[in-house]
Amino acid sequence: MAESKLDDARAFVTLRRAAPQREPVDERLRHWKEFYQPLPETALREQGARCMDCGVPFCHGDTGCPVHNVIPEWNELVQIGNWHEAVDSLHATNNFPEFTGRLCPAPCESACVLGIIDQPVAIRNIEQAIADRGFEEGWIAARPPTFESGHRVAVIGSGPAGLAAAQQLRRMGHAVDVFEKSDRIGGLLRYGIPEFKLEKRVLDRRIEQLRAEGVRFHTNANVGESVKVDELRRIYGAICVAIGAGVPRDLKAPGRILLGIDTAMNFLEQQNRRDAGDTIDPREEINARGRNVVIIGGGDTGSDCAGTCLRQGAASVRQFELLPEPPHDRSPSTPWPMWPMQLRSSHAHEEGTEREWCVSTTAFSGTAARVERLHAVRVAPDETGRMTPVAGSEWVIETDLVLLAMGFTGPAREGLLSQLKLKLTDRSTVRVDGTHSTSVPGVFAAGDASRGASLIVWAIREGRDVAARIDSYLRELPARLE
Repeated sequence: MAESKLDDARAFVTLRRAAPQREPVDERLRHWKEFYQPLPETALREQGARCMDCGVPFCHGDTGCPVHNVIPEWNELVQIGNWHEAVDSLHATNNFPEFTGRLCPAPCESACVLGIIDQPVAIRNIEQAIADRGFEEGWIAARPPTFESGHRVAVIGSGPAGLAAAQQLRRMGHAVDVFEKSDRIGGLLRYGIPEFKLEKRVLDRRIEQLRAEGVRFHTNANVGESVKVDELRRIYGAICVAIGAGVPRDLKAPGRILLGIDTAMNFLEQQNRRDAGDTIDPREEINARGRNVVIIGGGDTGSDCAGTCLRQGAASVRQFELLPEPPHDRSPSTPWPMWPMQLRSSHAHEEGTEREWCVSTTAFSGTAARVERLHAVRVAPDETGRMTPVAGSEWVIETDLVLLAMGFTGPAREGLLSQLKLKLTDRSTVRVDGTHSTSVPGVFAAGDASRGASLIVWAIREGRDVAARIDSYLRELPARLE
């Protein structure tokens, strides 16, 4: 009897990598929903079979997976069709695999040993499929604590770091209150990630699990303004600062104050609010319909803006990047198992976004206080690697909407951080030691607030780590539950 492909120890040789197919461009540009067509179970089991079960699986070390997902284990469980145990294995290390399965750039795949000689295992797709299957089957349910510790913790911020910390702390028996300055829970997952990358129903079902476990959420609660810091210090035994690093990097150039130039986050938040049924004040609306858009910044946020512009009906979308175009294959400067420096193209580039490299914006101009032109110069690296202008390369492009997607400089200093008198790093992030403790006793920080803008998987990892540290800290104190 011929051996099944799924039972073949050399399946990584005989089976090819497969990934979900995207809807055709003309179809997906008509809606705001996720546009990947899930792989059938047979294909997912074959992808699990491609796992080499390495003696040293780099995919779940720090280089590959910051939350240390036991990837070979749940690959094998999927391979043999044991989805229920795969769900349990996945959740042992990752609170929100349905988020990372959709949003993480998958450093685990870059560290996959099979990737040295072939296409790596489709780890991220398997991860998402396990999580989604768990919800569909009803296997992912609330796990409230079996006892109450008598301690209370305030988690400030409801992004992935704050949510992970809150869930872990609640399961340890602590009373947990999450304070979110916005009107809905989720942080950047709610308003910074487009609906077509993360449908908010996926976020909502996980938030409902946390609620059922006893986590209490407070919206429109801006700690440092509407919520007094001193009051939190009095009531809670510990405070976890997980406010992200939401201050956008701005562009200091003549004409920056013209109308039609805005930040990526303002633009993305508005569209997410539209998708949620909110009405946008016409005086503040940012809409790409019929406009020639220039996006400054070549990262994921810029790509999210591009996909959003195209769905809004932009006349054209161009994305400018200051740095040179990366190589199409892994750069020798980032050998396996490191995260590779190489060209990455997103759905937005397939959908009609034009990219240009080595472009530096020098000014904006227009009439009636509105942007009409972007002035730029070509740049090239000098002998030190610094990007410098190329003589005589100045040029002008007509545009009536410019979106700044150049990254973030750290958390906002005013309000919470200043009132707590937290020490900051040279990068304007919250200074913490190796245990996530800040300069103020009883106050801890995690995620982008202390790490700087990073990956969602690192936010979840730090949320879990800070929860463990807070738990240890609280158990040395007398209970103060009111």
